[in-house]
Amino acid sequence: MSQERLTDRAYTGIVQIINDDDLHVGDRLPSESRLAEMFGMSRTIVREALARLASDGITEPRRGAGSFVKSRPSDRMLAFMPMTDLPATLGTYEVRLVLEAEAARLAAARRSPAEMAGIEEALEGLRSVLLSSAPAHDEDMELHRRIVLATANPAFLTAFDALVADIDKIMRAGVDISRSRPPEVIGAMMREHEMVVDAIRAKDADGAALAMRWHLSEGRKRLMSS
Repeated sequence: MSQERLTDRAYTGIVQIINDDDLHVGDRLPSESRLAEMFGMSRTIVREALARLASDGITEPRRGAGSFVKSRPSDRMLAFMPMTDLPATLGTYEVRLVLEAEAARLAAARRSPAEMAGIEEALEGLRSVLLSSAPAHDEDMELHRRIVLATANPAFLTAFDALVADIDKIMRAGVDISRSRPPEVIGAMMREHEMVVDAIRAKDADGAALAMRWHLSEGRKRLMSS
């Protein structure tokens, strides 16, 4: 089995421990050596899994003390994907933070009036469904895709389309989780999208990139909160 697959197994195993042992935020995980023994893997593999979990906001390393639970994956999120899909699905955020932030930057610099109109139309479509009880993942995807199209670089669309299956899972779970919370959570999600579109409209390239990174970072927090 490849090292990457082993790391995925260790990642999934650690999340399983958090859930099965009912660990709470701030609880300490077993040591690297203990986890390696439990999984029958090297400490190097476990260390890589913990680094990815920390990047995804699930664990937090503390120098000299080990790793601690930072957030518990939402049960609602796990309803949208098997636990074995978590490493790959959450790993797309690292790619999206680079890809979509730069896409927003280029869209702000290059978008045509017709592309801007398409982005505005997609934003209004998302607003309509977010403020209702209808599913919103298709409209969310359409807005993000319109921004990618406005880069005028087909390679961005190729890269985005390669992630669509995982992004779709995230968007479905994200809207469902947000709707289970106070109404202001959906309002915050909508404002994040508006900030991205406002910057693209104003041709503020740096602002568009920053707004997209903020939106994706906040989206990951919503997804990971119990």
